[in-house]
Amino acid sequence: MKNMHILYYHQHFVTPDGAGGTRSYAMARRLIERGHRVTMVCGSYSGANIKLQSKPKRGIKKGNIDGIDVIEFCLPYSNYGSSWKRVSAFLQFAIKSSIISLTYNYDMLFATSTPLTAGIPGILAHFLRRKPFVFEVRDLWPKLPREMGIIKNPVILQAMDILEWLCYHSADACIGLSPGIVKGIKQKGIDQKNVVMVPNGCDIELFDQKVCDPFFIDGVKPDDFNAIFTGTHGTANGLHSVLDAAGELKKRGRRNINLILVGDGKLKPELKKRASMEMLDNCIFLNPISKKQLVHLLKRAHVGMMILANIPAFYDGTSPNKFFDYIAAGLPVLNNYPGWLADMITVNKCGIVVPPENPKEFANALEYFADHTDEVATMGEHAHVLAKRLFARRNLADKLVDTIEKVAACRLKEFTDAK
Repeated sequence: MKNMHILYYHQHFVTPDGAGGTRSYAMARRLIERGHRVTMVCGSYSGANIKLQSKPKRGIKKGNIDGIDVIEFCLPYSNYGSSWKRVSAFLQFAIKSSIISLTYNYDMLFATSTPLTAGIPGILAHFLRRKPFVFEVRDLWPKLPREMGIIKNPVILQAMDILEWLCYHSADACIGLSPGIVKGIKQKGIDQKNVVMVPNGCDIELFDQKVCDPFFIDGVKPDDFNAIFTGTHGTANGLHSVLDAAGELKKRGRRNINLILVGDGKLKPELKKRASMEMLDNCIFLNPISKKQLVHLLKRAHVGMMILANIPAFYDGTSPNKFFDYIAAGLPVLNNYPGWLADMITVNKCGIVVPPENPKEFANALEYFADHTDEVATMGEHAHVLAKRLFARRNLADKLVDTIEKVAACRLKEFTDAK
């Protein structure tokens, strides 16, 4: 099925020049390479650095980035915003997006969460225009906020349950990013033949580049051992566990191990304040950087930290970008929660898994890494092999494109048979 025009919805769209996950950029680029036209509909996500040249007209900017037509709503979004500000941004995006889905000329609609409201344009396109619709699920909402206690209002949770059901049942196919997400979709009554797992992937070519001038980090000595975390500093990320381990290392007198936290988020000021008050000078906080800069930064690291809050829904229900960046860069992974990634790390001997909320075991693992550099190198090699074998971005992008083309072909056949 060639030459389709695909309306692609991602409120937090990011290019390699921005700070954040670039999955949608990579998938859109592969769709174009396979002969399709893509129009990306997004909001003004802080750090995305989209850089459209046109001036806004009626709150909309339009342009083209690397062959991707982009429609950007001037709807600023930040993790620092209050819950109501974020909800307002989600709803405004859904409303504006729905107008486009009901008025634009296109062949198929593809929407990716979160937020869950990203699926609303697809629901309307399905029922009112009979357009093929593929829904990609990055997180199980409302299951995650319910388990985290972020949303407690039963009316809101019920409304989200209904929206989740509609998103899944309106879609011709659903894509889940992890085993737990795929299971959650099926539990809502979706036939397994219409659910495909396409996890986040590794940008092998990008991370295989030779870097002559690694990223400079103030305060890091040449012989220091550096464990790094790259990503959002929010409630879900559980980064106080890193500071707990930093305190344990300091008690033990280990001065050569640095814990480097890269990114931004609502809890970053709180984390920095705590590190300062407890004099945790082994914690280094860096601002968000682009994917291109990340390649350079990870060359200064020895281990990647895969950290999440101890919430059971996270165990198999997430597919974190940072994990795939770590293994693409050939870094062993220190993981502090059970689940599918922990099992993969153990089976492939590419890191160490420690129990949740256990700073002593966390510190023990860091000391083991720092004292066994030959083993760290071997684990890093295993990580890189895993990245190439199972998670090469191009292969996963082809799987997603195949799914989209299959849906289009099935819908065309149904239309032809009906005639």
